Amino acid sequence: MKKLLSCIAVLAVSCTLISGCFSRAPDNSGAPNGGFWFEIPDANTEGGNYVYDAVKEQDFTSVSDQASSYFSLDRNTASYSLVRNQIERGVEVEAKGVRIEEMINYFDYGFDEPEDKAVALTTALSPCPWNEEGKLLSVGLKTAEYDTEYVNANYVFLIDVSGSMSGDSRLGLAKKGLKMLLNELGERDLVSIVTYASGVDTVLDGGECSAQGKAEIERAISSLTASGSTYGSGGIERAYAVAQKHFITGGNNRVIIISDGDFNVGMSSTDALKEFIQDKAKTNIYLSVIGVGMGNTRDDLLETLAKSGNGNYAYCDNEKEARKIFIEELKSNLFTVAKDAKAGVTFTSAVNKYRLIGYDTKLISEDDFNNEKADAGEIGSSLCVSALYEIILSDSAEGKLADVEVRYKDVTGEAEKSDSVTRAVNLNDQSSDDLSFISCVAEFGLILRKSEYRGTASLTAVIERLDALSGYIGDDEHKKEFVTLVSKASETKYYL
Repeated sequence: MKKLLSCIAVLAVSCTLISGCFSRAPDNSGAPNGGFWFEIPDANTEGGNYVYDAVKEQDFTSVSDQASSYFSLDRNTASYSLVRNQIERGVEVEAKGVRIEEMINYFDYGFDEPEDKAVALTTALSPCPWNEEGKLLSVGLKTAEYDTEYVNANYVFLIDVSGSMSGDSRLGLAKKGLKMLLNELGERDLVSIVTYASGVDTVLDGGECSAQGKAEIERAISSLTASGSTYGSGGIERAYAVAQKHFITGGNNRVIIISDGDFNVGMSSTDALKEFIQDKAKTNIYLSVIGVGMGNTRDDLLETLAKSGNGNYAYCDNEKEARKIFIEELKSNLFTVAKDAKAGVTFTSAVNKYRLIGYDTKLISEDDFNNEKADAGEIGSSLCVSALYEIILSDSAEGKLADVEVRYKDVTGEAEKSDSVTRAVNLNDQSSDDLSFISCVAEFGLILRKSEYRGTASLTAVIERLDALSGYIGDDEHKKEFVTLVSKASETKYYL
């Protein structure tokens, strides 16, 4: 039975600039680095303060100028949850926060299952619904599900208990999510709890997950209350120190941050936090970032921290999403299968130009693609990851359109092993129901983003195609939710 050497669960989310955060005296008792959860605000309302990176969408690239495209692969989902939250609240979606690849990767697909490797590739080709001159190329990756020997876990929950976390949608939701996760842990796992507000406190230090131990941990979670201001950096240092204290060689060691606020003292700069988290990731202590509730969103910072900590991030805004994160996808999030995963697509002269849809912050160079030591994305067990290209064919297109290669390190054996999977894309390749659904999600994202590449995209067209996919969608509650979400968006004034 294969043994996992490295496991990460990484989720991250939307963070908040809290108007009520004040400077505080530093706590000198801590040591290493961390992560955190932050909260979501009412967008476009007084006091709302979304902060996103100013990322420009990728333009079409001529194959004659540059035939190859490279990007890091991971499975972030935060953008979809943020979009859903804003639409359900009846406010206009913040266009800069729409990352189409995160919306696509929120869902599960019927991609080919791996056979003798950790990952398998699936490709499909179809007309582009919003550009009659274009086609869509889908690159789908599915990781293997391993029935592995159990790997001991060492989790440090870093919980923001400042006053801004008060309420059922904030600390209350965080506590429910933590209890859900607790019920899924094994007897040999260790749990610690560090809290931060005006100061830093180690509430639980290496509690065992036996029946009696879980009861103690649950009592500790239930006892948490919110008050005071926010000393985030001190909390991060303490959490990593506790994680290092209980470090399990060959185990799953990580800090899980739960917060609704920004750091305002100590290592308050993005660069300092990034460097700290990168250093700790090298010691095999990874970062999980989960946002809860409503508040002002430092999306830019959270994305940076997640990438720095060898993680991905998600946003938890209700109990349904908490179940998805902590129960449905628990194993996928905890057990990494493919480390430093990255994709390269090389187009032939049959393609005139191409555009990668999304992954705007995850582009890498050819040198990094070919460099085994270069950091890239991490993908957990039994997960689907998808990428979408809009391509324009040459006038005399025929035969092979592209070669696709995914490189990764298989971390399910006794040692990290570099490996790759390849697949050719041909003009006569067929579409699939998965690609049809993915195209609906992508078109929806282009509309919300107010993309200059949206062409003839419309919510009416998306709804019509989703109706035709009713059999494919079936009882999948997440895909059904998407149908409802598009319908609700069509009823607002923002996307007419």
